[in-house]
Amino acid sequence: MKNNYDVLIIGGGPAGALAARTAAEKGLSACLVEKRPAIGAPVRCAEGIGKEALAGFIEPDPCWISAEMSGAVIVAPDGFEMSLESSMAGSKVGYILDRKVFDRELVWQAAEAGADVFVKTRASAPLIHEGRVKGAQLESCGNVIKVNADVVIAADGVESKFGKWCGIDTTVPVREIMSSVQYVMTDIDINPHATIFYLGNEVAPEGYLWVFPKGRRAANVGIGISGRKSGKGHRAKDYLDKFVKQKFPHGKTIECIVGGVSVCRPLDCTVADGLMLVGDAARVVDPLTGGGIYNAMYTGRLAAEVAADCIAKGDVSKKALMAYDKAWRASKMGKGIERNYLIKEYLIKQSDEKLNTIVHSVSKLDLKEFSTLMLIKELLKANPKLLVELGALAASLR
Repeated sequence: MKNNYDVLIIGGGPAGALAARTAAEKGLSACLVEKRPAIGAPVRCAEGIGKEALAGFIEPDPCWISAEMSGAVIVAPDGFEMSLESSMAGSKVGYILDRKVFDRELVWQAAEAGADVFVKTRASAPLIHEGRVKGAQLESCGNVIKVNADVVIAADGVESKFGKWCGIDTTVPVREIMSSVQYVMTDIDINPHATIFYLGNEVAPEGYLWVFPKGRRAANVGIGISGRKSGKGHRAKDYLDKFVKQKFPHGKTIECIVGGVSVCRPLDCTVADGLMLVGDAARVVDPLTGGGIYNAMYTGRLAAEVAADCIAKGDVSKKALMAYDKAWRASKMGKGIERNYLIKEYLIKQSDEKLNTIVHSVSKLDLKEFSTLMLIKELLKANPKLLVELGALAASLR
């Protein structure tokens, strides 16, 4: 490991990997560090991503695709099932990945592009000079190393310690942390080509439960509920165990994953002098679905592109790096996050009876193409009263 790089990336997930790969492709010296001993493990993700979303970053490879989806099902609290077939969703239906292999492939590509990669290497403190982030102190296998960098890209996940150490408020309100548990299960009867989402306050309060196939008789079976709904006797795991006992009593659990997912608005600002935050660290997870793979890769790549431009101009001040913050907020992704936040805030306040009504209404719509935006617009047409209930969201769609 050298003591000086153009860009230092902290975190080896999709955001960090795309940042490192892009920086190296731009001709920058780049170093990516990951605190865990292996890239891609443990998996803390349902592993789903749309085909269109993936296509902009990497060619699909059977080595890291566990299953290809041809449809989706939304199950209302009363058990009514609304099916979304591939003919309606087009290429927006996607893949269930094997993140352990997928993440490694992304990092391998970064390494092949020229980035240095170090695992079991933790950032323990930022290097700050005259108020500017200038690198980080790293701990690697018992050694302490100070690495200087023109720009540090923090891709250290939902915990986002590095941003906090640099003075950025990364706090997420308890009500906007999704408490999540996921089992990898085998020997279960499922449709291997359709994702299933279960809604309802009895099933997953202020959240949802999912079954994402990973083969003919295997799936990620998980749940996310609001942090404020979690407590003794009614934790996310309690709800999931109840579901599994009812739906898959003879299934076998071969892996258990727990963690938190932020479903809040993004950080007020994702840059500082010499610093950029990407992916989960920037709080750009989709607040409606909890999905974050695409958003992570998008912000990782964009951050490196802006960093390269700013380094070439000799200006890595907050003002200069704000080009990144402004660009992602103005993008389709950024606008989608704000829209989906408003939808999420509306849905979590609804009773099971209202959720039943909404799902039943959706099933009757003649959608030529499925998207969140199209769905809300059609719902508003069919239910004029929702214009008042959805308030600011409805106004933004006119």
